Amino acid sequence: MLRIMTGLATTVLASGLLASAPQARAAEADLGCTLKFNLSGWSAIYKHAEGHGTITCKDGKSIKVDISAKGGGLTVGKSHIDNGTGKFTDVHTINDVLGTYAQGEANAGLVKSGTAQILTKGTVSLALAGAGEGIDLGISVGAFTLSKAK
Repeated sequence: MLRIMTGLATTVLASGLLASAPQARAAEADLGCTLKFNLSGWSAIYKHAEGHGTITCKDGKSIKVDISAKGGGLTVGKSHIDNGTGKFTDVHTINDVLGTYAQGEANAGLVKSGTAQILTKGTVSLALAGAGEGIDLGISVGAFTLSKAK
């Protein structure tokens, strides 16, 4: 009987530790990385925008990045975003932020243009916000890629 109780206690304890492990990993995963960027582009059915930025994490690491956004849909326009910001979630290392994020958006603007989007790449998410000038109207789906600056 004592053996069964000890085994049961060990199983309950192990279950509790395993249940708290994802929370501990999630806390470790959030490096508090942010993106500051500038982006300009055009669209006429096909959408294309390029820019640059800097990613900085709370651990003191930072990297300069090139940004490319491409896609297609029912879009037309030309715009630029200056001093845009982004916030990453679920980042284990600064290199986790690099790569291609899924992007979908609906926008409308005349003279003053803006964006607010949530992008995903696996478990990493990026919330973007920015304002600028231009003319754009439409719906597009595509890719938002961050790569180390050349």
